[in-house]
Amino acid sequence: MGRDAIAGLVMLAGSLALYWATLSIQSNSLVPVSPAFYPRLVLGTTAILAAILVVRDVLAHRAARGAATTPAPVRARPHYGMVVLMFAIFAVYALALPWLGFRIATFAFVAVMQVALEPARDARRWAVVLVVALATTMVTYYTFEEYLQVLLPRGTWTGF
Repeated sequence: MGRDAIAGLVMLAGSLALYWATLSIQSNSLVPVSPAFYPRLVLGTTAILAAILVVRDVLAHRAARGAATTPAPVRARPHYGMVVLMFAIFAVYALALPWLGFRIATFAFVAVMQVALEPARDARRWAVVLVVALATTMVTYYTFEEYLQVLLPRGTWTGF
């Protein structure tokens, strides 16, 4: 069992323990969505992804044992600059949110994040960036604002 499986087991155990803790959250019959909905959604998704990570790592180690003559995989060098860049982009997003509002700031955030991860080199790629940013913003906005009835920030500069 490798590091991924160990990390997955830790995340799985933590997610399941916290999910179990959400079972004691009281719901209100007047509110259509229980206060436990979002934590359960996040923790359930985390538990599923952690279990997939464990299975994937165990299968990879089992396959590696069967093919003893296979050379060791080449490890990519860590790209710490990219990590710092992602945090910086998110910090700018968080700071811009009150002034630009959720829709404009989120659209810009998703577009900039995509371009930072994989620079757009042609018109087709730019179209994909814009469509993904627009779709992400609209789905998130309508899910929270309309369906869950969570008020999202309006921009003081834009009123939007």
